[in-house]
Amino acid sequence: MVESVAEEQALDAYSSIVTSVAEKVLPSVASLRIGRAGRGFGGAGSGVVITPDGFLVTSAHVVAAGNSASASFLDGTEYDVDVVGADPLSDLAVARARADGLNPARVGNADQLRVGQLVVAIGNPMGFSGSVTSGVVSGLGRSLATADGNGHRRFIEDVIQTDAALNPGNSGGALADSRAQLIGVNTAVAGMGLGLAVPMNGTTQAILAALMRDGRVRRAYLGIAGGTRNLPPVIAERLGRKAGVEVHEVVTGSPAAGGKLRGGDVIVSVGEVGVSKAGDLQRLMVDTKRSS
Repeated sequence: MVESVAEEQALDAYSSIVTSVAEKVLPSVASLRIGRAGRGFGGAGSGVVITPDGFLVTSAHVVAAGNSASASFLDGTEYDVDVVGADPLSDLAVARARADGLNPARVGNADQLRVGQLVVAIGNPMGFSGSVTSGVVSGLGRSLATADGNGHRRFIEDVIQTDAALNPGNSGGALADSRAQLIGVNTAVAGMGLGLAVPMNGTTQAILAALMRDGRVRRAYLGIAGGTRNLPPVIAERLGRKAGVEVHEVVTGSPAAGGKLRGGDVIVSVGEVGVSKAGDLQRLMVDTKRSS
């Protein structure tokens, strides 16, 4: 009897967190309808308001489906949207609704996430606006294979893996933590019970700022998929850090391929800068001093 009461209280606590997050984040999430000039409907997705004057973050592959869009919110309001810029290599894009006084999501820092942490996904899967699912962070620092605008194979680095249910239409929607902070932008469904999201952190904030300012991102490109690998104790002690980035796959014709990198190699530094995870490499690739 005591055990069942404890289970019920735990369930109520879990429900309370999810409903609280949903109430705070739902007003910031838009259903995007993408159109093609003179050719009608081009697809759908989600977007998240990040400034009161109408800037939204979404997925680059969502806005790639057309050149015009509209954003509708749960309260019934709808606005025309202009695509400001997209970065296929991070699968992030910025659009701007022709509106003021919107309700922006509170942006968090995905670098502080831990595996097992509760997350809530909010978007418009299968056209069902305002849908909410929940789960946990299943993994961090994953790589996602994708293609750029020219059809070349690329990898989105440092993505969040979650078991929160995602479906077509969730792309561009919010992944929020228990404090209702936007910590990721849902990007893909990689398999049954496996969803992926681009993290919101210092690197992606820099990408979004560049898109808002210039409509594009200047960056370097390496061309690998990789993940964190712990170093042997002797090497770790010599280098002064515990991990490096193990190369899982190298894109044919990429700078990494030209530099003779191959699967199984472990990257421990770029120049004089040490790297321990995929996010470290990504930050170096978008560093304006290095990519200008």
